[in-house]
Amino acid sequence: MRRRTVTAGNLEEILQATAPAAEAGAAAPVPASPAPPPASHQDHGLRTEFDFELPRGYVDEAGTVHRHGAMRLATARDELRPQIDLRVKENPAYLSVVLLSQVITRIGTITDVHAGIVERMYATDVAFLQDFYRRVNSEGHTRAAVTCPHCEGGFEVDLSGGRLGES
Repeated sequence: MRRRTVTAGNLEEILQATAPAAEAGAAAPVPASPAPPPASHQDHGLRTEFDFELPRGYVDEAGTVHRHGAMRLATARDELRPQIDLRVKENPAYLSVVLLSQVITRIGTITDVHAGIVERMYATDVAFLQDFYRRVNSEGHTRAAVTCPHCEGGFEVDLSGGRLGES
């Protein structure tokens, strides 16, 4: 396997080279069609977006606290792209910041989630999102089996941020 040195100048070139190939015979690259809307709860297709509620919440420049958000399933490209990011090469711990910024589709009213937003989140919220990412992408759901410490009864809870008693 060949290794390439990545600089800021050739990052776009590499991303274009690793993009899916256009149809044979096409002279110009075909723009990607917009992603289909997430599957509704009534649709029996694959669920690709999951809602969450941050434990503390992201505070924007205006002082507004954003707690509710959504995260989509990660693709292989989402997991590969941070590997060529210079910030990750300089500091491997930055990988989770870049990865989360790619798969979070919204936080409150913010729909343009980028690494700078994830950087400014509280550590508690970043840890929550890392665990949420792992559960959604490894297990495919946000439910966890738990046992009551008092009665030792077993039940499932949804970790996506719903409160007890809410439907």
